Amino acid sequence: MKSAVVVHPNFDTVWPFAANHLHRMWSSQGDTQLIRLLTGGEEKLGEVVPSPAEIARLAVLGVDITRDCLGAFTSLKEAAICTDGYNEELEPEIRDAWERAGVQIYKHPSEGFWGQSVSEFGLALTLCGLRRIPQSHHAIISSLAPWDYNPPGNMGMPETRGHQFGDDPNFTNGTVFGKKVRIVGAGNIASRYASFVSMLGAEAAAWDPFASEPSFHRAGARKVWHLDELVKDADIFVPMVPLTANTQGIINADHIRALPKGCLVVLATRALICDMAAVRERVLADEISLAADVFDIEPLPLDDPLLGRHNVVHTPHNAGRTIHANEQWAEMLMAQFRPVHSIKTS
Repeated sequence: MKSAVVVHPNFDTVWPFAANHLHRMWSSQGDTQLIRLLTGGEEKLGEVVPSPAEIARLAVLGVDITRDCLGAFTSLKEAAICTDGYNEELEPEIRDAWERAGVQIYKHPSEGFWGQSVSEFGLALTLCGLRRIPQSHHAIISSLAPWDYNPPGNMGMPETRGHQFGDDPNFTNGTVFGKKVRIVGAGNIASRYASFVSMLGAEAAAWDPFASEPSFHRAGARKVWHLDELVKDADIFVPMVPLTANTQGIINADHIRALPKGCLVVLATRALICDMAAVRERVLADEISLAADVFDIEPLPLDDPLLGRHNVVHTPHNAGRTIHANEQWAEMLMAQFRPVHSIKTS
C-alpha cells in the first residue's frame, strides 16, 4: 500500500509541524510520499502526485483539488482533504463525487488538537495574573527597586508590602488554592483548565448550556445553571467557549459589571465572547485585572491603553500553537483511517 501527503505552503503557515509528523507516522507503516509545493503556486492535486494510480491513502493539506483529480487516483480508498489550515469544508460537489467513487473522506470532528496547549496556557496566564510575574520580570531589567521589600519608611505595618511579598492586594492575588474560579465553558479547553485549577485546590464552577453532563464531571467543576449566578462571586473569571454566532457577546456588559471588584479575568480562547468595551472600562478603572492572550483588536496597537498596565498580563495570541498541538492535529486525523492491514488496494 502506498500513501501520500501533499502540502501547500499556506497550510504550513498555519500548522508548520503537522504535515511532517503525519508523514513520519505513515512512513513507519509503509511507502509514503511527502510532496510539498515549494512555490506556493496554484497546481492542482492531480498535477503534482507522481503515479497517482498507486496511492491508496491520501492527505491533501491546502492543495487545490478538483472533481477531475479523482480520475487519476484509481486505487484510492481513504483521504483526508483539508482545504486550508482551519479545516474549511470541501466543496460538496467534489466531496460527493469522491464518496460515490468509494473513497472515505475524513476531517477533524473537533478542535481538540489544541485543547491541552490552550488550557495549559490559560493556567499560565492565571498564575502570571495572580503573582504579577511578567511585571516583575520586566521591572528588574531597569531598576533595583523591585528587590526592596521594605514597607514605606522601613516601618512594618499590617497588610502592606513586606519581605518577598510582591503581589497586588487590590486584585485577586496569591495562590490558585482556595480561589473561586468561575468558568464559562466545559468543552475541550475549559474542562482541562477546570481540572488543573481543581487539582491546585480552587473551588471551580462552570456554566455551559452547550455541554453534556459528563463534561462537568471530567472537569471537576460544579455545574451552575445560570450565567448571572456564575459571575457574582468570582475571584477568577475565565470565559473559555469558542467564538461562534451563538457565543459572540454571550458575556454581556451586565455580566462584566457584576464581577466583584478585584476579580482577575483570564482570556485564552476568543475575546469577543465578552463585551470587551465593558472589560476595558473596568480594567482601566482599576476595578478588575486582566490576563489575556486574545483581544478585541489584534494586533493591539502600540498605543493601546491596555499595554504595559500594572493590572494587565498580555501575550500575542499564541496559546494554541505548540509542537504538541501540531502533532495532535496530525494524530487525531490519522486515527480516523482504518488500520493498514484492513486496506486492500485491489
